[in-house]
Amino acid sequence: MRSSRTTAIALTGALSFTLLAACSSGSDDAGEGEGTSGGKTVLRVVSLLPGSEQEAFDAFDEQVAQFEAANPDIDVQPEEYEWKATTFAAQLAGGTLPDVFEIPFTDGKTLIENGQLADIDAQFQALPYAGDFNPNVLEAGTGADGKVYAIPAKSVYGIGLHYNRTLFEQAGLDPDDPPTTWDEVRADAKAIADATGQAGYATMTQNNTGGWQLTVATYARGGRVQETNDDGTYTATLDNDGTKAALEYLHDLRWEDNSMGANFLLDWSSINQAFAAGQVGMFTSGSDVYTSLVQTNAIDPDDYGLTAVPLEGDDAGVLGGGTLAAVSTSADEAQKEAAVKWIDFYYLRKLTDQDAAVKDAETLVASDQPVGTPVLPIFSREQYEQSQEWIADLINVPLDQMTGFTDVIFDQPLVAEPSGSTQELYGALDTVVQAVLTDEGADIDALLEQADANVQAILDKNAS
Repeated sequence: MRSSRTTAIALTGALSFTLLAACSSGSDDAGEGEGTSGGKTVLRVVSLLPGSEQEAFDAFDEQVAQFEAANPDIDVQPEEYEWKATTFAAQLAGGTLPDVFEIPFTDGKTLIENGQLADIDAQFQALPYAGDFNPNVLEAGTGADGKVYAIPAKSVYGIGLHYNRTLFEQAGLDPDDPPTTWDEVRADAKAIADATGQAGYATMTQNNTGGWQLTVATYARGGRVQETNDDGTYTATLDNDGTKAALEYLHDLRWEDNSMGANFLLDWSSINQAFAAGQVGMFTSGSDVYTSLVQTNAIDPDDYGLTAVPLEGDDAGVLGGGTLAAVSTSADEAQKEAAVKWIDFYYLRKLTDQDAAVKDAETLVASDQPVGTPVLPIFSREQYEQSQEWIADLINVPLDQMTGFTDVIFDQPLVAEPSGSTQELYGALDTVVQAVLTDEGADIDALLEQADANVQAILDKNAS
């Protein structure tokens, strides 16, 4: 069958998109609408990250073939895709995104308010499980009018601590006994750095991911970077004790222990690459990242471990987030119908229907793709556990190396990401993290005071 990939255009920038050049959804056939070709509805959808392994694309191609066989009036045209934040706005405004694209939970409300997502409520409500979503999860894609504009789809995750089991062994550490406190993380990071010359611990620092992970570290210490006021406005609280403690911790790992390596300009993609290459002992990221590490970075499963982020202090919690599937405002009614059918087929039916779950898992396993990577429920915990039972014999991820996370995640308090001007807030904290890691004498209090003022100005402007 035809390849699911077309020529990609690399776009750089903060959490910057890497997308395929948008192709026209029009047709040369006279009398056909913009979303049709040869009598079929053309639907451009996101596929996988650029650079993913051929086996991953083979599995995706097979899923497209299955969908088109069941929906012969729809022509799915996949495009490689990586969500990154600073170029996203330009791509969205320029109309070059696929018809179905993915966004983080944090962006849903703003894009809905700006009229930049298609109203797919009628199509959504027709799904047989529309009423079964966790309402807190569905809220991320729901507008003030109560309509659904984006559907929780790809994953809901809690942040975990990912660690390299091989580096642990080389440092004389027990990979089956990962750290459970931040002091233990520090001690293990230094042991790894001293024994192997690799970064014992690393953190993302740029393209808004530095602020994202600093917020993770803040929550884990009981702090919050933003408050929601009674009138729906927001107050920046970046200069809280939890954030200060997290930055002081990074300072000590970097300047006292020399356990963070030499690369302090990492984002989501580059830290994944470094980790899979055995250059990073530990880092924090979403619990679902193992799938990408396999598909894009060819990680050796024997190297991989996942455990819980340490929580310390009152009000400590785990940052939770996720991905929404959204539809372009340029989509016509036929494309919106096709889009929700695709979202149902590709993302969600495997969570609600046993036959679909088994078929999806069998397709992935046939191409050596991960099945069973830990995520959090889009519906309910009971539904999630049921879906895992359906595919238990097909799960091929090393779950026994992830028990430090899976044994406790449902008992850890989850805290949502900040809601107001989220990406701007993360961007402001990027520069703070970078300063602390590149300037031994960085004034943490002053840096946070300035970042707090800058973010508050953005929040006030957006509220006016």
